[in-house]
Amino acid sequence: MIEGIIRWSVQNRFFVLLATLILVGIGGWSLKNTPVDAIPDLSDVQVIIKTSYPGQAPQVVEDQVTYPLTTAMLSVPGAVTVRGYSFFGDSYVYVIFDEDTDAYWARSRVLEYLSQVAPTLPPNARPQLGPDATGVGWVYLYALVDRTGKHDISQLRSLQDWFLKYELQTVPGVSEVSALGGMVKQYQVKVHPDKLRAFNIPLSHIQMAIQRGNQEVGASVVEMAEAEYMVRASGYIQGREDLANIPLGINVKGTPLLLKDVADIDVGPQMRRGIAELNGEGEAVGGIVVMRFGENAQKTIDGVKAKLETLKAGLPEGVEIVTVYDRSGLIERAVENLWHKLLEEFIVVALVCVVFLFHIRSSLVAIVSLPVGILTAFIVMHLQGLNANIMSLGGIAIAIGAMIDGAIVMIENMHKHMERTPLTNENRWQVVAESAAEVGPALFFSLLIITVSFVPVFTLEAQEGRMFSPLAFTKTYAMAASAALAVTLVPVLMGYFIRGKVLPEHKNPLNRALIAVYMPALKVVLNHPKTTLALALVVTVIGFWPVSKIGSEFIPPLDEGDLMYMPTTYPGLSIGKAREILQQTDKLIATVPEVKSVFGKIGRAETATDPAPLTMIETFIQLKPRDEWREGMTTDALKKELDALVKFPGLTNAWVMPIKTRIDMLATGIKTPVGIKVAGPDLKQIEKIGRRLEQGLKDVPGTASVYSERVAGGRYIKVDIQREKAARYGLNIADVQQVVATAIGGMNVTQTIEGLERYPVNLRYPQDLRNSPEQLALLPIVTTSGQRIALADVANVYVEDGPPAIKSENARLNGWTFVDIDGVDLGSYVQNAMAVVADQVELPTGYSLNWSGQYEYMLRAKEKLIYVVPLTLAIIIVLLYFNFRSFAEVAIIMGTLPLAMVGSIWLMYLLGYNFSVAVGVGFIALAGVAVEIGVIMLVYLNQAYRHMLEECEQEGVEPRLETLRHAVLHGAGLRVRPVMMTAAAIIVGLLPIMYGTGTGSEVMSRIAAPMVGGMLSAVILTLLVLPAVYLLWRKH
Repeated sequence: MIEGIIRWSVQNRFFVLLATLILVGIGGWSLKNTPVDAIPDLSDVQVIIKTSYPGQAPQVVEDQVTYPLTTAMLSVPGAVTVRGYSFFGDSYVYVIFDEDTDAYWARSRVLEYLSQVAPTLPPNARPQLGPDATGVGWVYLYALVDRTGKHDISQLRSLQDWFLKYELQTVPGVSEVSALGGMVKQYQVKVHPDKLRAFNIPLSHIQMAIQRGNQEVGASVVEMAEAEYMVRASGYIQGREDLANIPLGINVKGTPLLLKDVADIDVGPQMRRGIAELNGEGEAVGGIVVMRFGENAQKTIDGVKAKLETLKAGLPEGVEIVTVYDRSGLIERAVENLWHKLLEEFIVVALVCVVFLFHIRSSLVAIVSLPVGILTAFIVMHLQGLNANIMSLGGIAIAIGAMIDGAIVMIENMHKHMERTPLTNENRWQVVAESAAEVGPALFFSLLIITVSFVPVFTLEAQEGRMFSPLAFTKTYAMAASAALAVTLVPVLMGYFIRGKVLPEHKNPLNRALIAVYMPALKVVLNHPKTTLALALVVTVIGFWPVSKIGSEFIPPLDEGDLMYMPTTYPGLSIGKAREILQQTDKLIATVPEVKSVFGKIGRAETATDPAPLTMIETFIQLKPRDEWREGMTTDALKKELDALVKFPGLTNAWVMPIKTRIDMLATGIKTPVGIKVAGPDLKQIEKIGRRLEQGLKDVPGTASVYSERVAGGRYIKVDIQREKAARYGLNIADVQQVVATAIGGMNVTQTIEGLERYPVNLRYPQDLRNSPEQLALLPIVTTSGQRIALADVANVYVEDGPPAIKSENARLNGWTFVDIDGVDLGSYVQNAMAVVADQVELPTGYSLNWSGQYEYMLRAKEKLIYVVPLTLAIIIVLLYFNFRSFAEVAIIMGTLPLAMVGSIWLMYLLGYNFSVAVGVGFIALAGVAVEIGVIMLVYLNQAYRHMLEECEQEGVEPRLETLRHAVLHGAGLRVRPVMMTAAAIIVGLLPIMYGTGTGSEVMSRIAAPMVGGMLSAVILTLLVLPAVYLLWRKH
């Protein structure tokens, strides 16, 4: 069939060329319109439910909001993990789905289950779905600053909330724009309890009066003089004056009693749970652009930047927008780096062809067919909706060497035919068809093997699946395209390009040198085939020695070009102290010469995608371009320098990559490579276990830092209401709690409407009545019967410990331990740590330990690869049998794989790489490529064997061992060129990737290393051991 296709292509060459031109055209268009990103979106499909429950302590939020929500969400179809966070005033529930779930289907399912549980929540707690985005969607951050000092941070925050936010949300691809830091303007009504008592007014009456004094109404229309006038009664509160004049009733003298008679009315900042700081210069207002799930990052960021440029004209004088994090720089660097690599490979592969063939026109066949294959891969990528990122482009990069193999072997075979039959205009196409048909079927199968052998990579799931499936897709498409082109376009191009004087193989200096070295070695091998085989087995056994010395990791660390500082502080930190720490750390980081800007964030932004407590610092460090760095400075050295520079008591440092950390925190909640989750019923006991883990793990070799969350380390002032005492004054629990909630905590009772802007109105007692437990005990309460009592008369007020924030996973309370490691691989560290924990930490009944973080993924990937690799081999064996129809030949070729592995393992050991998913992918790629060389060698040996049998038959003699040895020598020795060319094309093609630096090279080099090492040993094996085995097989 393959021969038939080749002959048809040669006869209908016009149609083949026309189809090629159409492919190139569509491929070019696809290339131009393919969305671009840095790394594939590795985040899980997730839906966030954010519930604001203002003023409530974490325990109250957990009991009344988070726990009912998490238990309801556990039964959502497709939900894998339900993670709950209860903070002061906020509840976040993250529902993480399995990877096959559509994001919008997941959102509708969560809404359906939410509608069942929402009626049971407290009236003030209103749950809402977060944006259709994840934390990985934080593609662009900016800060608003005014260095002239004309605008304070509340005015900057108003600009962000009411001007920039809505304008930027219109940009395609933007899910939400959230504000961070600054101050929200608030009208504060501070009521004097003595005056309330004097006028005999309960606090609830004031709340009602403010709400009733802030409304507007329409009253249909009035027709006058043939025109219609719409009636509107005004009444919105639009400033302090309006608030002050809200009527509360009439006093005994008949004069109106106004709000200003019983309260002071000020404008101040609303209580906040997040601060932003820029370069250690002081507070700023931040804006976070969150990209919608699955959008084109580069396009979205470009749209945001263009929009900001147009909006700058509308900003007040002195206010500027400073970019503090921009992912497009990383995207451009990553993609540009890979395009350069592809170009380098292209040039290198072209040089290999020219050097071996010594004929530029022949090389053009290979060089022209290569871009056609790549463009074809882009067409399928575009149809499938794949991004161009370091992984998908990497797939093409590791395929380039192998893509050109088909063309190389065909051209080489045609050269051989030309040596025997000189070309004329009459016989040209016949020679092309003959030479192509001779090696075409075996080549097509070997390229198909490379294509199909990569299919098991598609079985990887979750994070590693999302990471490597773009690479697997593009490599598969590129190889499939080159297999198809090898039997259609390449023969046609050969007919047009290969003409003129072609240098015979024995006159080419490089080939002569190769044969001069190879022939004596081959003769020795063929004279002692059994010894050769024994030696090969010994080498293989010894070759696997470094395996025990190589560590393991999940995915090698990816240098994103920017850094993130994420230390952990102890709980119970006040907002003032948090601001001080943030400014001091930022100021120190900004002193390092490589740092361009430092944007610090403590606490959380106004978005559901950010469940950060007030103890969590996230500092975005933008670095200058590499060429501006000090001589010899690397990212690792920079981290060490920063770590030594920023030393604060109570801060546990962690220097991480922004995107990767966000992904990890979404998937497992753990921001460090290793995490331990302790689950159980009692937070105090969980904290004790956490402290024991801290003690045990700090001495494990390789621990850089270890920190267990103080899950019960918050500070509470408890108001314990005594029911019997309250009953004496005619008060129920709710009456006392209303005073406590409003008078102490302050309650937003309504909001002012000032044009398009909205600001809250807050009602509470003056600060000096509520700034200590002693003052709280004296807090006056006016009962409905007009009595004035103190809070201490109906409740005990005291200080106690409690949870600063509550985490739960699948409705079980959790405490997490974060472990950062240094100078040791992940797999062996966790093994040591597990042994230490098993020895030193005893778990009470009802408590469980879970090892999490990247380790969790590594285990899953390892389990998958254990049966994926044998599956690859099984596929290869079936395909080989289809081609050769002989188990002996299949076995000879499969025997090449262990020796190919030896080269990869040694190269990895010498380069100091760990086993990871990237390396696993490299090994899977190697299997297909190593087999291909064996197939080519076997095809030539079979050709020589058949030729010998034909000659013996013509002469009527029995083939002797000597004749067979000569045939094998001839078949292998004279065909060293195509074997060396295919190997050289693959090895040299991968060298730019293996030794490349720049964005994405960490992962790419781990994929290329096993392939390069394996190919080096596979070549030696194919050239020496395979002929010896073939001789032994044919001899019997």
